[in-house]
Amino acid sequence: MQLRSGLRLGVSEVVSIVGGGGKSTLMFRLADEIVAAGGKVVTTTTTRIFAAQTHIAPVHLVADHKGEFLNKLKETLKRYPHVLVTDSVNSGSDKAYGISGELVNDIVMDSTDSGLTVIVEADGSRMRSLKVPAVHEPVIPKCTTTVVPVVGADIFNKLLNDENVHRSQLAADMLDLCHESIITPEVVARLLLHKRGGMKQVPGHARWIPFINKVSSRSTFSHATDTAQLLLKGGVKEIVVGALLDERPIVKRFSKVAAIILAAGGSTRMGQDMEIKQMLPWGEGTLTTRVAEAAMKSDSEVIKVIVGNQADRVSKVLNGMDVDVVCNANWRCGQSESVKTGLDSLEDDISAALFLLVDQPAVGPELINAIVNKFHETGASIVAPRVAGKHANPVLFDRDLWKELYLIKGDTGGRKLIKRYYDKVAWVDWNDDILTEINTSEDYKSISRQSIP
Repeated sequence: MQLRSGLRLGVSEVVSIVGGGGKSTLMFRLADEIVAAGGKVVTTTTTRIFAAQTHIAPVHLVADHKGEFLNKLKETLKRYPHVLVTDSVNSGSDKAYGISGELVNDIVMDSTDSGLTVIVEADGSRMRSLKVPAVHEPVIPKCTTTVVPVVGADIFNKLLNDENVHRSQLAADMLDLCHESIITPEVVARLLLHKRGGMKQVPGHARWIPFINKVSSRSTFSHATDTAQLLLKGGVKEIVVGALLDERPIVKRFSKVAAIILAAGGSTRMGQDMEIKQMLPWGEGTLTTRVAEAAMKSDSEVIKVIVGNQADRVSKVLNGMDVDVVCNANWRCGQSESVKTGLDSLEDDISAALFLLVDQPAVGPELINAIVNKFHETGASIVAPRVAGKHANPVLFDRDLWKELYLIKGDTGGRKLIKRYYDKVAWVDWNDDILTEINTSEDYKSISRQSIP
């Protein structure tokens, strides 16, 4: 997964990078990705970078006289897709000084290129993998749309001291820890979430996506995963982990995925003499409880069951289960209304929705987890299982496509979107050949014979 997709960046963003070591590497690698995709980018700093780094970009401009500089920048961007902007370069200290946050705002406001991305290194860390900002830090421009705090995964299990952490005593005081304490995932998560730590000076309108860098071993991945889970519990929407110096900079993106069980339909194809699908016996329960149990045994943290037809009966069988029952008053208008009802019930911190069908009892927690993991590993807009070369349900949709799900009408789900965005689908090849949906009484009898001992 590339940085741009992993960080969910649009075509025109102002990205401010703060925190520990790796910020410059992130800035320039992200810039390379944007240029390769045909975009234009300005890289800059509001602190300092090494003078040698001014040679990384194709063009380096020194911001001296504001009016002349802005005109010169626009002209330069017509010829070069990537321009690095700094203030003066001090050869004695081997540093290039940063520009003001106000000048970054001016660059954005003055730009006539709607596709321009501005990337700002907005913090310094003296090469440490973890830092706590001083009073004057970080310098995040007000026009910032995305803030990326960086932490190096090599910090885990090291001591909280000046050798490993920039301003370690300040970090210890903030968390009420002893100096020289062991740095655990909990310590890192608390520092990132602290208002005087990783959250400091973040504009209220900006997205905040932590990046855990230097994840290059099983142990660092395990610690990064633990940190990500703590951040999710703390209300963070998304976390990316990876290694900026590797060919694949992002290993995994962590976010909350909701499982939405569609259990509102009228079961019109089952026949008049049959029970509605939701209430058909399955094992010691019903089809509804079977699918709910599969979702509960998976890694899904949010589970919604959308009911409609005979809502009171269906809701009753779910009593005592760790699910949220939501009634779709418009269930007679088709499955599309249940999809919309499910999406409406989700909080803002949910990044994707996995739609489970109540008539697919063969779907277990293993498949649910496989779909969610594929989403986190690829950043795909749609993830679906594929059996013998044919796509099946359940299907996951990234939040970016939800607005299009709201446009669907009638008794259909997201099949049109799969067809429309086929090139954006990540497939989970599955060997189980009984992901068949139960639509008729014959389906029920056949599948139950195969599945129930």
